[in-house]
Amino acid sequence: MKIFFDARFIRTDFHDGISRYSTELGKALAKLTKVTFIICDEQQLDFLPKKAKFIKIHAPVSVKEPFTSLILNKYKPDVVFSPMQVMGTMGRKFKLILTSHDMIFYHYNVAPIGQPLLLQLGWKAYHATKIPERIALNGADLVATVSKAMRAEFEDAHLTKRPIIVVPNAPQKLAKLIKKQPAGLKPRNLVYMGSLMEYKNAETLIKGMRYLPGYTLHILSKSTPARIEELKALIPKKANVIFYNGVTDQKYAELLAQRAALVSGSLAEGFGVPAVEALALGVPAVLSNIPVFHEVADGGALYFEPLNPKDFARKVKELDNKSTRDQIVAQGKSHAASFTWKSSAQTLFNAIKSLV
Repeated sequence: MKIFFDARFIRTDFHDGISRYSTELGKALAKLTKVTFIICDEQQLDFLPKKAKFIKIHAPVSVKEPFTSLILNKYKPDVVFSPMQVMGTMGRKFKLILTSHDMIFYHYNVAPIGQPLLLQLGWKAYHATKIPERIALNGADLVATVSKAMRAEFEDAHLTKRPIIVVPNAPQKLAKLIKKQPAGLKPRNLVYMGSLMEYKNAETLIKGMRYLPGYTLHILSKSTPARIEELKALIPKKANVIFYNGVTDQKYAELLAQRAALVSGSLAEGFGVPAVEALALGVPAVLSNIPVFHEVADGGALYFEPLNPKDFARKVKELDNKSTRDQIVAQGKSHAASFTWKSSAQTLFNAIKSLV
């Protein structure tokens, strides 16, 4: 059985969500079966298993993308998996699994911050209706997504006629990155990791700091100067809010380890990787009350109404109670252990075998 894995979304500068998903899922699948990786840049091989078998084609943003299946046909794969949904399916002679991670941009039709104007316009046009994605996903044999909540959304929106499987994300092992574990610190650090797009709702976190004297909100995300200044203007007087504009994974892990809580006021998510990463590290979370966060964090978090800064502050203060915090930490670590790249790869491999 010839299995091809589309690794063209791996970034060679730093991982975003799709890049890390591609990297870790691809490596885990290669431990279960022989895999040929599809790349567009030989530097991507640095993130894949040593001596990985590969073919090199165009980048996903190329004008050749609609014809990708015709290009792949000559290699005679049995099954191709892509961690995105943009691969052209015209004329394909193999089984295909495409992935869609969420429906966020149908609810909030904005392009990712900092992208070129032409790409932003194309992004908005693509998400103006669901027709382009329906055509793309119906061109596959199976559709993958990252959470049960997203599968339910896809089904409610009739986004595809194809069967939908759930191949979840998994946390990276942040504990290995911490050189020295701080001890005896009070839980007064709040850590936000994620983009600063409007639907992420960092505004509620910042406004909530008015009611949290003595706490510090660490906003780790990279963004444009204009967006950062827009958010800085919301900081209440005497509140402690620090903008980092990007950090290393090690810095991220060390901040979480300082008796912190992971916080997010997001209005929509496909999965919520930072929450699971925090739980796996033994760090509680305070999250907006949306279905996907309950799925990925379960009892490892306290939940607040996402547009209510006072409710956010109330939930943060509940973690001052040692027994409450200890219980949430224990439940969070147990739940986070259910998300592994090995189990996700096994789910994907089972789906691949079902097609052949």
